[in-house]
Amino acid sequence: MKAVIFDLWDTLVEWPVDEAETLKRRLAADAAVDEEEFERRWLSGYRASQTGPLAASYRALGVPETLVAGHVAARHAFARSALRLRERARETIGALRARGYAIGLISVCSEEVPAAWPESELAGLFDVETFSSDCGLMKPDPEIYLRTADRLRVAAADSVFVGDGANDELGGAARVGMTPVLFVPDGTPRCPALAGWDGLRIDTLPELLEIV
Repeated sequence: MKAVIFDLWDTLVEWPVDEAETLKRRLAADAAVDEEEFERRWLSGYRASQTGPLAASYRALGVPETLVAGHVAARHAFARSALRLRERARETIGALRARGYAIGLISVCSEEVPAAWPESELAGLFDVETFSSDCGLMKPDPEIYLRTADRLRVAAADSVFVGDGANDELGGAARVGMTPVLFVPDGTPRCPALAGWDGLRIDTLPELLEIV
């Protein structure tokens, strides 16, 4: 193996569930539609929100134009607060780099993550960062993995992908030839479909050093 590519949310950085739900409830209140209709719009617009401008996604949810900018600003503030490395993530990445591995990141995220990235504690840790909101691709699209490997100057087959399994990211990695590793920090996979996962698995990030 020549490269290790990480997922971001719930892998290197814990997803702040309560804060994210608060922002979502505020959007729902301002959209002024019933809960069922809001959820329908939320799910149908998910890809657009992760690959395009947030303002357009919030308008599609039904948020009035006068309130869109405030919601976008709140999401950017959320990212600046949330981008904090999980315990021992920095040490694990440093140890991998010391062994000669190229280090990459692929994240399904909206625009606030790359905007906040340069000032976050994650800046400078990776040789390549691929954000869905920048490239217009999402996991498990094959191209998002292949493009990242190409930028790292390694073959997909020479790469390990580490993630919690959301967005079928492990299956997507495997389908392009990467070696997927399921990260389960709480002992139970976040995605029910992965309950029977029989591939490589780690419960803490330093365990990755025993695999690669």
